[in-house]
Amino acid sequence: MGDVSNPSLSPLPSADRPDVTTRLRDALLGASFTADGLLELLGAPAYAALSRSETVPALRATRGDTPLEVLVRLFLLQQPVPHARVTDVLPVDACLETGWLVRADDEVAATVDVRPYGGPGGEDWFIVSDLGCAVGGAGGIGNHAEGVVLGVGGASTTLAGLTVRTPVSAALDLGTGSGIQALHAAAHATRVTATDVNPRALHITALTLALSGAPAADLREGSLYEPVAADDTYDLIVSNPPFVISPGARLTYRDGGMGGDDLCRRLVQETGERLNPGGFAHFLANWQHVEGEEWTDRLRSWVPRGCDAWIVQREVQDVTQYAELWLRDAGDHRGDPAEYQARYDAWLDEFEARKVRGVGFGWITLRRTGAAEPSVVAEEWPHPIEQPLGETVRAHFDRVDYLRAHDDAALLEAHFTLAGEVVQEQVGLPGAEDPEHVVLRQNRGMRRATRVDTVGAGFAGVCDGTMSAGRILDAIAQLVGEDPVALRDRTPAQIRLLVEQGFLEPA
Repeated sequence: MGDVSNPSLSPLPSADRPDVTTRLRDALLGASFTADGLLELLGAPAYAALSRSETVPALRATRGDTPLEVLVRLFLLQQPVPHARVTDVLPVDACLETGWLVRADDEVAATVDVRPYGGPGGEDWFIVSDLGCAVGGAGGIGNHAEGVVLGVGGASTTLAGLTVRTPVSAALDLGTGSGIQALHAAAHATRVTATDVNPRALHITALTLALSGAPAADLREGSLYEPVAADDTYDLIVSNPPFVISPGARLTYRDGGMGGDDLCRRLVQETGERLNPGGFAHFLANWQHVEGEEWTDRLRSWVPRGCDAWIVQREVQDVTQYAELWLRDAGDHRGDPAEYQARYDAWLDEFEARKVRGVGFGWITLRRTGAAEPSVVAEEWPHPIEQPLGETVRAHFDRVDYLRAHDDAALLEAHFTLAGEVVQEQVGLPGAEDPEHVVLRQNRGMRRATRVDTVGAGFAGVCDGTMSAGRILDAIAQLVGEDPVALRDRTPAQIRLLVEQGFLEPA
């Protein structure tokens, strides 16, 4: 697995003692050291504070002496606890022997962060990461050594929620980090491969999988697709890559070390030939907004041949906001002011040289297709969504296939139903006889809203699968006194949009 030693990082527990790992897992579960157990012990405010890396509320909530409180202080809050107390909770001697714990005088301390994590099927999983990455407030990671492995963050859970979860033969997690994506994939993939440039991350991924009771993954060291054979293909590829666009590569976990957004571009472009037919790839990414160029055109150029794509931009920051975000992430704002200014200048110099005016963040999903004309949808959607979104993502591509196979005439012969939890809103001046416009809004999935005319609203409202679209339009034409032929000619585009966005479903 490579050399995982680093004099400024804690030695890691052994990944080659499954007997001890099983005993440790049983002890953690026996003490209700689970996501549900934590919520019950800490209460919602303290539990939520932990996700913001704030520990004071949890420290206050664990001043007792129950086994669960001891484990929270030891593994989550990273406080030393009396050796005698831990012997009642954990197989202490075995944990000391294999490196999960270290002893100093009459106290023991954890060597890694172990965080309970609830799987999508109610599984009790554990994410292992380096100490100090999720405690002590929002002070930044800057004081940590190069090669540090972070635990679960918002990006990790976002990607996990986006991923299509269908049974597959082979899955690949590029840049596995603490192993959360590999862990999710292991629940529905026969074979999981996980890669990372950091050998310490591969070791920690092995610990995460073992402590969670998941099958071992094929762990390979290297960047992007370099560690996998040229002819290896997969049904599922996921990556939360080091996508930060920075002047250099100070921190392995976030900085890709390539110019601008080249790492994300390369990752996407090289994925097409790695996907099996019908296979999905899911990425988080940053991309540059370059002067004189539409961001959608930039992202469309990344999509490999033979792939449908759905690209969603969730946020855009100007270059100053972006630089400040990641300078704070590194803790630079707490150091020498002159050094902070010099680093800030370096970020702005880099953006100026590349004519970058902003940076977008979002999701990129690819699906391998045999269609002659692949579908590439690039859109901006900064509004709240409902996670997990994997089923919504899968349904998007199903609708792409449906619309590709149905021209306007076929749409008029088809039957549709209104999707669940869609509501209609009428917008206009108070007291006005007719609304200025009608909005259909979803309360699930992407929670989209789209404007329709009165014909579109009436059409959607009566779609229950019993009548063809053409017959519904004929009835509407008779009701409003409009030429049915003209209505049939102009409405398919609106029907197509409502199907594409998930308001209407083929019956």
